[in-house]
Amino acid sequence: MKKAAYGHKTPHQSRIRSQIVLLAARGRSSARIAAEAGVHKDTVRTWRGRFTDGGLLALADRRRSGRPARFTPVQVAEAKALAPSTPPRQTRSRSSSRSCSARSSHPTTSQT
Repeated sequence: MKKAAYGHKTPHQSRIRSQIVLLAARGRSSARIAAEAGVHKDTVRTWRGRFTDGGLLALADRRRSGRPARFTPVQVAEAKALAPSTPPRQTRSRSSSRSCSARSSHPTTSQT
């Protein structure tokens, strides 16, 4: 748990949740944990409660509602395999290559 709470390669959300649980195990109040972890008190209460109910597995993200994926993982992998590995070279458009001062001194520009 300490590795998850203080590891540099641990995802931010997991690190915060682990820190909340460790600080709670040390007997700190939810308000103090919130101040030390830089989160709201309600967030601390949520993760303390989930850990109490389900242990370490409860600290993982729950499935979220939303529109189902349009493509299967196999279709996504196939599309990525077909895509070029380097993006195409971008060319500048003609109008962006001139500066405003160059345009104002152009003989066809009317100045009144």
